[in-house]
Amino acid sequence: MKRALVLLFAGALAACGQAPEAVQPEGPVFHADANPARLSDWNVLQTTRGHLVPAQGSVMYGVRAPLFTDYAHKMRTVHVPEAAPVLEDSSLDYPVGSVLSKTFYYPEDGSGLVKVADTGSDAIDLSANRLIETRLLVRREAGWEPISYVWNADETEATLKRTGAVVPLSLDGDDFAYVVPNENQCAGCHVTDMSTGEFHPLGATAPQFTDRSRMVVAGVMRPDTFAQVVSYLDEDATLDERARSYLAANCAHCHQPGGPADTSGLDLRLDAEDLRTVGRCKPPIAAGSGTGGRIFSIVPGDPDASILPYRLASTKPGAMMPELGRSLAHEEGVALIRDWIEAMDGDCAS
Repeated sequence: MKRALVLLFAGALAACGQAPEAVQPEGPVFHADANPARLSDWNVLQTTRGHLVPAQGSVMYGVRAPLFTDYAHKMRTVHVPEAAPVLEDSSLDYPVGSVLSKTFYYPEDGSGLVKVADTGSDAIDLSANRLIETRLLVRREAGWEPISYVWNADETEATLKRTGAVVPLSLDGDDFAYVVPNENQCAGCHVTDMSTGEFHPLGATAPQFTDRSRMVVAGVMRPDTFAQVVSYLDEDATLDERARSYLAANCAHCHQPGGPADTSGLDLRLDAEDLRTVGRCKPPIAAGSGTGGRIFSIVPGDPDASILPYRLASTKPGAMMPELGRSLAHEEGVALIRDWIEAMDGDCAS
């Protein structure tokens, strides 16, 4: 009845020569096939009183062990047509019609972009932050599809960038090139099994959600009993737990059996039990010049002689790891891995 009245009113306006105003959809609009040129056509985010916020039907979520991206802050949202069941591997079986969004932005003051800790937020104050890009991961009939949108200077719209983009930025006075990935580069992280080539979410999983009860109440996921990932930012956790969490979040999507970096022989997943595959006294297999002349991935007690922190600290092509998603070194992450290695007992003499 309500829809009939709306259509009747629109028809009356047309008869009088007046075009009806566009009706703003209440929630996200799922596009089953085509990728709209404008982010606003998805209606997963809205601008309200100078703030970018999740639209009705989009739920903001945080992750316990986030991926480092050049110190960018991130607002993450998820929209599902129905609650997703949790699978045996703790991932969620998202239904067709699900839309995940991740908006990358930087705080700024009068001097420009500044490096401050990402505390997470339900809204982005547009007067104090600069929007860079919003990435969507859309669950269609054929599987997940990544889509990247870059924001304009006025922060009024983001447009589709299939081939990616390079955005020159200056953070605390240091210039760098922020890279928006193209569709093929997205596969470098989101395809963890090269034999299937299937995309899947990395952060929007049951163990990673910072507030699973909120996700259940919001109807995003069904209740589950999986243990949560240890946050590498949690100083109450052990050094080993924090370091392994960091490597799993930033490296394991490639460095695992069947992953894009399977030839390295490294397995940096949290459940990898063989410390040699994690890197302890492990010689490189396919690192080439990326070793920096070092012999082992991890030399217990000696981070300076270890390949792992060298590559994490490097910004040189061919040496830096991860290869994608960053132009800057994550100083705090490198320090964590160095402390972890320095605290290890033993040596590689044998």
